[in-house]
Amino acid sequence: MKQLFTFAGPIMLTNLLQVSYQFIDSLWVGNLLGANALGAVTVSSTVLLTVLAFIIGINNTTLTVLSQQRGRGDAKGLKDYLNAFVVVLGLLSIFVGIIGLLFSRQIVIMLDTPAEMVDEAKAYLQVNFIGILFLMGYNFIGTVLRALGDSKTPLKFVFIAVILNTILVPLFIGFGWGIQGAAYATVLSQAVAFLLGLGYILRNGLAPLSIPFLPKKEQVLLILKLGIPSGLQMTVIYAGVTAIMSVVNSFGGSVVAGFGASQRIDSLITLPAMALGTAVNSMAGQNIGIGRWDRVKEIAKYGALFNLAIMLVIAVLVFLLAEPLTSLFIDEKSAVSFGTDYLKIIAFFYPFIGLNFILNGIVRSSGAMYQVLILNILSFWLLRYPLTYICSAFVGENGIALGMGISFILSSIFSFSYYKWGKWDKKELFAKEKQ
Repeated sequence: MKQLFTFAGPIMLTNLLQVSYQFIDSLWVGNLLGANALGAVTVSSTVLLTVLAFIIGINNTTLTVLSQQRGRGDAKGLKDYLNAFVVVLGLLSIFVGIIGLLFSRQIVIMLDTPAEMVDEAKAYLQVNFIGILFLMGYNFIGTVLRALGDSKTPLKFVFIAVILNTILVPLFIGFGWGIQGAAYATVLSQAVAFLLGLGYILRNGLAPLSIPFLPKKEQVLLILKLGIPSGLQMTVIYAGVTAIMSVVNSFGGSVVAGFGASQRIDSLITLPAMALGTAVNSMAGQNIGIGRWDRVKEIAKYGALFNLAIMLVIAVLVFLLAEPLTSLFIDEKSAVSFGTDYLKIIAFFYPFIGLNFILNGIVRSSGAMYQVLILNILSFWLLRYPLTYICSAFVGENGIALGMGISFILSSIFSFSYYKWGKWDKKELFAKEKQ
């Protein structure tokens, strides 16, 4: 329990700081540029996460592969797989950046974005696609360090970048650069975090990074074998969020703006669960590497207990402070009203979504990526989107939160059932190498 708490704590703080990029952007954009600009940031952020999801998923595979290699004590395997991830992720980042830059307007229009938000959403998206390599780079550096057991170092560099972002966003908006100024500030801050992290690792020899070289075929195949379903997991999640965004858009600009404000708070609620999911993934992966399945079960148990305690406390605070928190981002009365109602309805459903993060993190640590993909498809496409659509059709705009909350409960039941009775613990990633 102590190890889980001390390892997950810095990850929680790092995730909090990372989310604060969008939080700060939304705070300044909503207050300095108005409701339409805030809605444009909301739509753009959803699209960006969806398009980047596949690469982010492969980056999550880094945690599983490298933590098991560390647990096995295979120094050469660790170095070779680290290089392979650098090559694969680098090429994918460049490809996605180019495609996103060229088709930003088409993507925004496909989501039925209100006409008054299209141009600003496109502009915000394009700047972020230009800086995608930095976004992926600093996330990758942090993932590598966590896989090796260091969750504290990434926190330092992200903290510096967030301070820089806090200063630059209003400054760049003040220069008359509008919504693009907020995007440029975020990209520049991410570049600083990436360069600081890379320099620190190279200077102190914390990970066996080297000049990229052509990886072995079997290494690339293993990365793709795990990375494709892992990437699709993230794609399913964020494509589901994007689909829900289309339901939100159908209620008009005020609801879009209110949803955007509430989503910034909403994202903070999930941070502890996400951090615990990352922590149990890394810790379980290292223990799987040395065959300590008894410890894997303990990690799952204490992760679930931590999640329940923390998420309930946060839910109470969010329920009590929903209106003033929403008002931080926007002052339009109807938008604040929707955002407040949304947060009050959904807050107490989040212990259930937190349980999903914990159990899926444990299952993912074994390399059972396709199984987690299926669980995510069930969660988002058979439960969350249909329930959100149906509830909003019958209840109105408050049905958005109600449908999502009910889906959290049902998806946690599916995740627990697979964790309890599935065969995920029979997975063996490096069987051929042992032979």
